[in-house]
Amino acid sequence: MEKMVKDITSIDKDFCKWYTDVVVKAELIDYSNVRGCFILRPYGFSIWENIVSIVNQKFKEIGVENVSMPILIPENLLQKEKNHISGFAPEVAWVTMGGEEKFAERLCIRPTSEVLFCSHFSKIIQSWRDLPKLYNQWCSVVRWEKTSRPFLRSVEIHWQEGHTVHETEQNAKDFTLKMLNIYASFFEKTLCIPVVLGKKTESEKFAGAETTYTVECMMKDGKALQSATSHYFGNKFSKAFGIKFKNKKNVEEFVYQTSWGLSTRVIAGIIMTHGDNDGLVLPPDIAPIQVVIIPIQLKNEDVLKKSYEIFDKINKKLRTKLDISDKSPGWKFANYEMKGVPIRIEIGLRDIKNDECQLVRRDTRKKYAFSFDNIEFSISNMLDDIKKCMYVSALKIRDKKILSINSVDECRNANEGFIKLFFCGTEECEKSIKENFGLSSICIPIDSKLFNKCLICGKYVSFETYFGKSY
Repeated sequence: MEKMVKDITSIDKDFCKWYTDVVVKAELIDYSNVRGCFILRPYGFSIWENIVSIVNQKFKEIGVENVSMPILIPENLLQKEKNHISGFAPEVAWVTMGGEEKFAERLCIRPTSEVLFCSHFSKIIQSWRDLPKLYNQWCSVVRWEKTSRPFLRSVEIHWQEGHTVHETEQNAKDFTLKMLNIYASFFEKTLCIPVVLGKKTESEKFAGAETTYTVECMMKDGKALQSATSHYFGNKFSKAFGIKFKNKKNVEEFVYQTSWGLSTRVIAGIIMTHGDNDGLVLPPDIAPIQVVIIPIQLKNEDVLKKSYEIFDKINKKLRTKLDISDKSPGWKFANYEMKGVPIRIEIGLRDIKNDECQLVRRDTRKKYAFSFDNIEFSISNMLDDIKKCMYVSALKIRDKKILSINSVDECRNANEGFIKLFFCGTEECEKSIKENFGLSSICIPIDSKLFNKCLICGKYVSFETYFGKSY
């Protein structure tokens, strides 16, 4: 077969180079003239659009409303919650002039929008009748990162950030976990990526949050990818910004808040969870092209006619492409494998004579013959099976790389995957684990109920913590 993917570095040889090769050769991104800012090419942006469409619908189903906040934040507003800004200070980009006019006060390009939402909430909330407020925005933010990698770490980040305001502490805590579970369901059922849900340690939680919950996914190289987060703020921000309401007894109280988000980083997760040495392997629900039809004899009228007929049938319900370009069939096969198209349909003269076509799955490379009459039903069933098989395959890879550690010697020899160990939660012990074993905390699993001594200080704790290497 004529190959267009011969220059992709092998996963086993250099995982990082393989990843970069795939995002470039599959035409997901291009590098711009500004360091750390990437161009999302049509195919890459289409994946993001499909993700946005699905996630946005999930938000709307629970009453979340979309808004748009300004891109610029006055410095005095940013300084209102000190712990929050201290976490972002090294990455903030500042605007000091407009045209030829120098500003009296610097404006920051938003690294996140908590302060903008808080300022707005303080103006529109007066009574318990105004609560809850469930807002979200799809936007980009800027963080002046020192190093960058496509989708993983960049100066400009495309994402969604949700911000909610609640009457009680319990309401806010419940909503924080509700959003975490919505993200988890999306990753597992739509993206076919198994997840670990947990709480970040004190040193790793979001700046200004009381509690940060995280959706963690393991990549094929054993590293963790923080893929979505949900934060419980308590009333820290409401006290700093004066967001008050009168309760049902006409007594003034501070509101309780949450924040939650995911970004184009999920595309990196899809690539590194499912991809192989020939390129992308895309989950059907977010694939820009779900089915590609390739006529084998382009100059044959019967082949073309049947190809168009099948296209018209399938394209009513699925994102389908009919490739009648003058490239060779071999080139096309390799091209759509590179782009991760879930199903390829091959139609040739022999197939027409047999009243069938050949369906090829991207995930397993297996080829099947199906009758033209049942093609829609056959494709629908195959797409469902692809989703199940992709999830099971990713789960097997992940579970093989989860290791429980009970001694310092075992920890010293652990160098790949998620390392489960007992740890008391203090910054001192966390720092010791990082310095001595090169492992960073990933999360404390929500369902952890085991009991043992901290590996470092010997204090008894009732939970395990995942450690490892992270992106």
